Amino acid sequence: MNFLHLFENDFYAILPELFLITATTVLLVFGVIFSTSKDHGYPILIHTTAWLGVLTLFWTLCLLFNSPISFMVCFYNTLIIDEFTYLLKIMILLSASASILISLDYLKTETINVFEYIVLLLFSTCSMLLMVSSYDFISMYLSIEMQSLCFYVLAACKRNSEFSTESGLKYFLLGAFSSGILLFGCSLIYGFTGITNFEALAKFLSGFAQLEQNIQSTMLTLGILFLAVGFLFKLTAAPFHFWAPDVYEGAPTSVTAFFALTPKIAILGLFIRLFLFSFYDCLFSWQYLLIICSLLSLIVGSFGAMAQKKIKRLLVYSSVGHVGYLLMGVCCGTLEGIQGLLLYIIIYVIMTLNIFTVVLCLTEQNDMSRIKYIQDLGMISQTHPLLAISLSLTLFSMAGIPPLAGFCSKFYLFFAALGSSLYSLAIFGVLSSVISCFYYIRLIKIMYFEKPSKIVTYKQVDQEKASILAITTFFIVFFFLFPNSLFLFTYKIAFIFLG
Repeated sequence: MNFLHLFENDFYAILPELFLITATTVLLVFGVIFSTSKDHGYPILIHTTAWLGVLTLFWTLCLLFNSPISFMVCFYNTLIIDEFTYLLKIMILLSASASILISLDYLKTETINVFEYIVLLLFSTCSMLLMVSSYDFISMYLSIEMQSLCFYVLAACKRNSEFSTESGLKYFLLGAFSSGILLFGCSLIYGFTGITNFEALAKFLSGFAQLEQNIQSTMLTLGILFLAVGFLFKLTAAPFHFWAPDVYEGAPTSVTAFFALTPKIAILGLFIRLFLFSFYDCLFSWQYLLIICSLLSLIVGSFGAMAQKKIKRLLVYSSVGHVGYLLMGVCCGTLEGIQGLLLYIIIYVIMTLNIFTVVLCLTEQNDMSRIKYIQDLGMISQTHPLLAISLSLTLFSMAGIPPLAGFCSKFYLFFAALGSSLYSLAIFGVLSSVISCFYYIRLIKIMYFEKPSKIVTYKQVDQEKASILAITTFFIVFFFLFPNSLFLFTYKIAFIFLG
């Protein structure tokens, strides 16, 4: 009891996370007891647990909104609560909830009758909440590993599919490799500083530029670069993206949607915290690596997507390209760069949610098969005109066509890069955006002008997907009319973060 008394106030700071992990554990016990109950006829609980999972995330969000603590460093400086983590946690909870809602029909038609799917998704969400609050190498690594272990199982959760099994195995092997690189970078930095806390590390490295070029400063730089490579691997930035197309394609589409939405928010938040706070004084030792990866991501994402024939692989390469834009904001190292990055990630998540919702909507009414190839989108404008309009607007937004939301986010990010004298990065970003128009507009051409090999009738869109499509499409189209509130909010968070 004396031990718990030491952390009495600290527990108030992480009340949302405590509630989420407790509720998920109760949900796991509920699933185990009832799914193995002979008296109840061994019921399939996936739909029930899905709605209970959404309810759990909703109450977690309510606890987050009503938290009395706006800033606190707790648990012996291993976790931090501030405005920056507040925004990221809201985004994580909302995107996780949306991922479950758009997957309800998919889980039913694909007969993924394992209630553990929702339990793993909730546990991974909890680990992401802790990840963005991490303020120490130990808490950072533990939260990343907790998330990764859930992801390995989620990727292989479709037991009757060899592609899903292959996806889970590839993710496990390559994810373990990236975690090893990350841990090696942490151990190098700890070995030469004796520090694991982010704030203490920032103070230690405040005179990094004045350090002599000895073995210590060289090994510190090497440790920082290893950490950067580990994060870039998990962000699917080129040239560390090679695992993503196979893993994302093989995993069930609902899992791919979750992978494309939520983890990027958490990893990017932790990446910003570590590199623009702790390693800010070593900016020139890691900035060049990020500039190269940003350029490669823009090039690989643009040209890689042009060669794809499958929808999910095209979306993966498109995601690689968008990571290039996100890294552009990190490379700036300025208030405008962080603001542009936060604005971009919010709009990117909304656009990605819209696209995956449309993909999950397109289920054939007769044999319940789903679209797999780009050519399967042929003449959707005739069978599902509203879906075609929604997808077209989102694709135009992703390409950066004004006045849609995607144009606003890219516009601000390019100006942040120009303000930091990163002219080559801004020019490559504009050129990449122009190239991306080719494969985005090609999809629109197929939807409106190319006839499919056979006439396909798709199922009616369920209420959950229809609501999400309406909200996301409205935001994408009308964001330019009222951008000030989001601009000011992201500016405030960037200012507090750097202040």
